[in-house]
Amino acid sequence: RRMFPAMRVKITGLDPHQQYYIAMDIVPVDNKRYRYVYHSSKWMVAGNADSPVPPRVYIHPDSLASGDTWMRQVVSFDKLKLTNNELDDQGHIILHSMHKYQPRVHVIRKDFSSDLSPTKPVPLGDGVKTFNFPETVFTTVTAYQNQQV
Repeated sequence: RRMFPAMRVKITGLDPHQQYYIAMDIVPVDNKRYRYVYHSSKWMVAGNADSPVPPRVYIHPDSLASGDTWMRQVVSFDKLKLTNNELDDQGHIILHSMHKYQPRVHVIRKDFSSDLSPTKPVPLGDGVKTFNFPETVFTTVTAYQNQQV
């Protein structure tokens, strides 16, 4: 499934002549599992989280591109796909249903990208900047939890 709504970011402050990868991963917010309580229209803790899944990183398909290119456009993650299938071999980001997650956007300078892989955590270092947007935290579902939808 595609993430909806898709994440879109505007990037500034890059060296226009340097080459960059843009990537996204999605990390658990806590170690809890949730359930939706219809009569109160609220999410409630339902227990401990399921075992963590192997990390996956979505490398934006326009990567590798110059800082100038990235700064001239809104970067959309509308092609990113999510799954709850832990055996997925299509490169989708694997998430557990009924858990809370935080998307993270990574700007990775080319010279720090040697360890960049869809199946390994994002490399750390001076050439890697990570951005969290608290308003993008979400709870995964396999069915709509609002009877009006």
